[in-house]
Amino acid sequence: MTAKKNEPPFEELYKKLEEAVEKLEKGGLSLEQSIALYEEGMTLAKQCQAILDGAEQRITKLRESFTQAAEEVEPEEAPLPEAD
Repeated sequence: MTAKKNEPPFEELYKKLEEAVEKLEKGGLSLEQSIALYEEGMTLAKQCQAILDGAEQRITKLRESFTQAAEEVEPEEAPLPEAD
């Protein structure tokens, strides 16, 4: 599952989230500005988490398909010929 065409990439969202956190930590904002920035940060965090969840699902599916393919390819164990 990839990001939708209208959604910014994960890296861009994460950078904006980091910037919001830095501004909040720096202080000097009014209460209203702080609340608005916090709300923006929470929205960005949810978007980032959704992208990470999708990536995790993709990786899980790839691992499962790789495991299944590997099990199908493994030859049956045959006894080794005895040495004379």
